[in-house]
Amino acid sequence: MYNSVLPHIIQNDISVFIKYICLLISNTNKSIVKIKEQNRITILDLDNKIARLAGILYLSLIPLGIFGIIYVPSILVVPENIETTIVNIIENETLFRWSIISALVVQLVNIILVLLLFKVFKPINKAMAFLMVILSLLAVPIAFFNEINNLAVLQLLDSPNESQHLISFFLNLHKQGIIIAQVFWGLWLFPLGYLVYKSNYMPKLIGILLMIGCVGYVVDSFTLILLPEFKITFSEFTFLGEVIFPLWLLIKGIKKSQV
Repeated sequence: MYNSVLPHIIQNDISVFIKYICLLISNTNKSIVKIKEQNRITILDLDNKIARLAGILYLSLIPLGIFGIIYVPSILVVPENIETTIVNIIENETLFRWSIISALVVQLVNIILVLLLFKVFKPINKAMAFLMVILSLLAVPIAFFNEINNLAVLQLLDSPNESQHLISFFLNLHKQGIIIAQVFWGLWLFPLGYLVYKSNYMPKLIGILLMIGCVGYVVDSFTLILLPEFKITFSEFTFLGEVIFPLWLLIKGIKKSQV
């Protein structure tokens, strides 16, 4: 009798044990899936925070760049009239100095910005993300050292009558430095636009607009070098992507779930 019952007991125990193991494995798998999902959400939240910070920094470049590179020179520097230009700079020396600070801050922000964007877009295409960083950072030393020309102008203001030609030379040299830096301000937009287009983080049109922006800057620079009298500025018509892109990052963030 015991010999006939014992196998059934052992069989039942084994069956219960197997069910227990299966249940344990199932719960473990569910836990692993849950942990992975939580990690994915955490990483997405972190990347969204990075993307929004990048959006804020990118947007800050607009007023800083307009003030330091466009507005101040436009009201102080009078083409073909160095005497009036010198008087304007002397009377507005503080404003001129702030334009130098603004131009330097733009470069510092650019460094942080491109590193943040590298973090966001590296999973899409690491090589293009590296190219984006390299092209952006190449502009930084050019723009930084270019401000030495404006500092030289300030040093020459103590004897403006004797230094008119030198002041004119350094102001023109600063303008040429902007043209050179602008090549790289344009070029980095192409890999950025490509990454945006491929990522599906946002509408592909934004990526296309960024790549068009690249063309505008580069064409402007080469045109100013080859045809200095040519007055049309193409980047005035191709900058839209640089406004929409940071606004999208700031307001909408990125949606990796769509990748």
